[in-house]
Amino acid sequence: MVSIPVVFGLIAFGGVLLLFIGIGQLRRSAGGSEDFQARLAAYGVTTAGAQQLPQATGFRDTLNRLFQPAADRVGRGNLKKGKPSVAEQLQRADLKLRTSEFFLIQMGSTVFFVLISLLRFGLPLGGLIQMIVFGIAGYMAPGFYVKYRINKRLKAFNNQLGDTLTLLSNALKAGYSFAQAIDTVAKNAVAPIGDEFGRAVREMNLGGSPDDALNNITKRIASADFDLVTTAYSIHRTVGGNLAEILDNIAYTIRERVRLKGEIATLTAQARASGSIITFLPIILSVFMYFVTPGYFKPMFENFIGWVLIGIGLFMIFIGNLIIRRIVAIEV
Repeated sequence: MVSIPVVFGLIAFGGVLLLFIGIGQLRRSAGGSEDFQARLAAYGVTTAGAQQLPQATGFRDTLNRLFQPAADRVGRGNLKKGKPSVAEQLQRADLKLRTSEFFLIQMGSTVFFVLISLLRFGLPLGGLIQMIVFGIAGYMAPGFYVKYRINKRLKAFNNQLGDTLTLLSNALKAGYSFAQAIDTVAKNAVAPIGDEFGRAVREMNLGGSPDDALNNITKRIASADFDLVTTAYSIHRTVGGNLAEILDNIAYTIRERVRLKGEIATLTAQARASGSIITFLPIILSVFMYFVTPGYFKPMFENFIGWVLIGIGLFMIFIGNLIIRRIVAIEV
């Protein structure tokens, strides 16, 4: 016989899942005129005096009006801490989401994790504490995914940058202008660097300068290697020189840096694997045992000493992982 809490949990989970699916479908189906107007505004192009495109209305816009104020408050909190805004993080991760939609996903993930805790542990005092912990984990999970996407995209961008600069240099040697060379790269390179150079081409077609287009790529990607390219072009535009040769030198430097990073990663693989095992094995084993045999951990959650021991264990795991990361973190 299925209990009422289980039925309630399944219904709630289905509602959250359908909500996310609906957001995705609306994003694909209604991404025309409104997104076009937003891109024109971002490039400084106004449509005053021109025929306005019909604005998309519906469920997606209603959700945006409801959740945008809360998403803005979260974004202002990040800016006060000196962190990139939520919109910048989503852009760097190449996620086609509004800040309000991402905030809604965070809320849905929080509710989902809380429901898991509620169905598993109930509502006693210990269950309430675990529900809070699960809720915090659910709220932070989408942010961790965004950071993972940002790091993965940055790594792919840097790995492609050396060959891309060689292609850019060869285009300049063939007699192309710098704007034409960027267009060549945009047509021949793959994502993510092809997408970023494609955006730069569109910005220049709308009246932007190559300087601004390169600076915008640097802001979107936050790549120290590409910042060298932007600086080199700015200096070349001011004082002149052989830009193709400069790009060849930068490409050689970047390729050597990537090669050294690969060698260092190979030499430190064992230490990094040991750090990961030491960090995650106790946590995964504890969670597994906690779900399989709750009575095994019951004394740890029923008295103050148990909570202190858990805190000490987590702190020692954190310190050990931090030390190992500092040992294997070799800057190139």
